[in-house]
Amino acid sequence: MIRREEYLKQVTDVMESDFIKVFIGIRRSGKTELMLSTINMLKENGVKEENIIYISLEDKKYYDITDYHVLDETVYSMAENATGRIYIFIDEIQQVNKWEKSIIGYKKALDCDIYITGSNSKLLSTELSTLLAGRYTQINVYPFSFNEVIQFKKEEGMEVDEKETFNEYLTYGGMPGLLTVKKNMKNNALRDIYNSIIVDDILTRHSIERVDLFKRFVRYLINSTAQTFSKKSIKNYLKNENITMNPETINNYTEYLQEALFIMRLRRKDLIGKKEMSTKEKYYLTDQGFHHALIDDNTNWIPRILENIVYIELLRRGYDVHVGKVYDKEVDFECRKEDKKIYIQVTYLLASEQTIEREFGVLERIRDNYPKYVLSQDEFNFSRNGIIHMRIIDFLKDEDI
Repeated sequence: MIRREEYLKQVTDVMESDFIKVFIGIRRSGKTELMLSTINMLKENGVKEENIIYISLEDKKYYDITDYHVLDETVYSMAENATGRIYIFIDEIQQVNKWEKSIIGYKKALDCDIYITGSNSKLLSTELSTLLAGRYTQINVYPFSFNEVIQFKKEEGMEVDEKETFNEYLTYGGMPGLLTVKKNMKNNALRDIYNSIIVDDILTRHSIERVDLFKRFVRYLINSTAQTFSKKSIKNYLKNENITMNPETINNYTEYLQEALFIMRLRRKDLIGKKEMSTKEKYYLTDQGFHHALIDDNTNWIPRILENIVYIELLRRGYDVHVGKVYDKEVDFECRKEDKKIYIQVTYLLASEQTIEREFGVLERIRDNYPKYVLSQDEFNFSRNGIIHMRIIDFLKDEDI
C-alpha cells in the first residue's frame, strides 16, 4: 500500500500533541493503512515496539471487546511492559460501547498519544465533543484520489496510461483494496463493501425492520447522484411501485446513509443573497464505483459521475462546498477554504455553442474576481473572459487548485 503523504502530513502536524487524533472515513477507505503508516513513522523515529499498543476491533483476536471495561483491561494490560510515553491505536472504535469513557481515562492515567479510527460520522457526537472540549483533531479519510491511483500503479511496477487509468477510475472508483483485484471481480468486491456498510453500519445499528424498503431507497438515492433530491420525488417513485413512505422515514434513512459516510450531502447557497438554502439539496456517493456495481455501467452516466468525482476531490482537498444559485441559474460548486474561494462548472463535453454558453454564462454573471473554472473532457482549450477551462484529468492532477 502506498504512503498517503497528504494525510501523513496532517498526522505529523499534530503528532505528540495533546490532541486525540481521529481518522474518519467510509469502510475500506484506507484508515487502517494510514494508522499502520503512522505506527511505522513512530518506529522510524525510535519508538520501541512495547510502547505501541495497536488494537484492531475487526481482528477476531479482539472480537470480545464490545464494552469499554473490556477495552480498558486490554489496554492497561498491554501498557504494563512499556516505559515512557505510550502510543495507543484503536481501529474501528465505534464497535465498543461507551468507548469515549476509556479514551478520557487513558488521557488522565497514562502518558500517552492516542489515535482512533471510525466509520461513522457521528463518532464525534455531542457527548464526546463535550467531554474532550476541543482536545481532538479530525482527519477525514477518503478513497484513493486519481493521483493516488496513479502513484499506486507506478509503485507496483504497472504501466500507466493516463486516459485508460482515468476510465478505470471513473468506472470502479478509488477504494484502495480494489486496485489489486482483477477487473472481472471488482464489482463483486464493491458489492461486498456495500453489504458490510448496509448490514453492519446501518441495518443492525439502527434495527431497521423493513429491509427491502430500505434497500430500494438506497438504490434510488444511488441512482440520483448529482441530481436534485426531494422527499416528493422519492415518495412518487415508491408510490409507482405501490410502496408508501412517510417523510420521517425518508429523513431517517438519508441520515443513516450519511452517518455511514456512504453518501455526502451538498446544500444550495444563494450567491447573490449570501445565504444557505434548505431546499433542493444534492447527494453524492463517497465512491463512484458503487453506482457501477449496483445500478448501471458508469459510462452510461458520465456527466453525473464526473460531477461526483469532482465533488469528492474538492472535499478531499479541504474545501467547504455548496451548489451556487445565481438568480435563475445554478453553479455546480462554490468552494471555500480559509481565505481561498473558487467556482467550478463540470460538464462532459463542450459539444455545442449552447453548452458552452450555459457553462460559461453562469460564471460570467458572478461579479467577483475569484478564480472560475469549467471542467470537461475536451482536449481543446475553451477558456474565455478570464474563466479557465481545464480537462478534468488535469484538474485532478493539479492539487494546488
